[in-house]
Amino acid sequence: MQIGLLTAPLRDLKFEEVASWAFDQGFDALEVACGPGHPHVDLSRLTAAKIKTLARIRDENCIDYSSFAYYGNVSEADPKKRAAVLAGVEKAVDLAAKLKVGVVCTLAGFALPGKNKSETIREVAAPALRRLAKYAKRKRIRLALENYFATNIQHLDLWRELFELVPDDNLGLNFDPSHLLWQGIDYLSAVDEFGNRIFHTHAKDTEIREDRLRRVGCIGQGWWRYVIPGYGRVSWGEYVAALRRVNYDGVLSIEHEDSSFGVKEGFVAGLEFLCRFTAQEIPGFPEEKG
Repeated sequence: MQIGLLTAPLRDLKFEEVASWAFDQGFDALEVACGPGHPHVDLSRLTAAKIKTLARIRDENCIDYSSFAYYGNVSEADPKKRAAVLAGVEKAVDLAAKLKVGVVCTLAGFALPGKNKSETIREVAAPALRRLAKYAKRKRIRLALENYFATNIQHLDLWRELFELVPDDNLGLNFDPSHLLWQGIDYLSAVDEFGNRIFHTHAKDTEIREDRLRRVGCIGQGWWRYVIPGYGRVSWGEYVAALRRVNYDGVLSIEHEDSSFGVKEGFVAGLEFLCRFTAQEIPGFPEEKG
């Protein structure tokens, strides 16, 4: 199993610097941000020369690209905005196919105004994702939806509903246990149930403040936050074992949203912790390049 990182928090560095730094720390893979916000790869200005440069950076730094990440809202209420998001995901698929990267990560969209998540799935998200899945399948690419709680796949019944409506076997999950943990959802059982749909994983943990929870209750605020793996409540040994049980042998991609750490420091802390659960070398002793 590989350990990687989502490049978005390193947005102040040039992508070649990110790849070199990640290799030097001992990371295996990069989840390359290429969607709205602060992308390391601008899909609107992608040329053959830039694609060649991405291949060179990968080869020279002996690091894989675990996925291209385009986190846009596929259920935008405005049809023109929705079409732009779908076109962006398709460009990410095109790039992945050209570089032989098997996965594109995206989102299942957000609830429409006046609609709940199930209604949005049936009316907008499922048709949009059906289109994307068919497009990606022609390119031999799998689409992985992050189970971010605010999106249309907040919980397991919504996962099941979406996959029943879009049964394409190349539509699956970028599985993130941190979103399930604080909601009280059994993330280990979710791995067992949806194992054949797990194409990518986010390594992010959740801290729970019991004192705050007892004061404000579960619909209050400030009683949980996302942290670097090893600093929260996720049982990483059990989680990695569950992933292996369903034959997942891909990446644990650290998603850094922990305000207690600097950007680089957080990534390194997560790597050092996760190494104990994978067949990794100890960070600080990477093989020589070349």
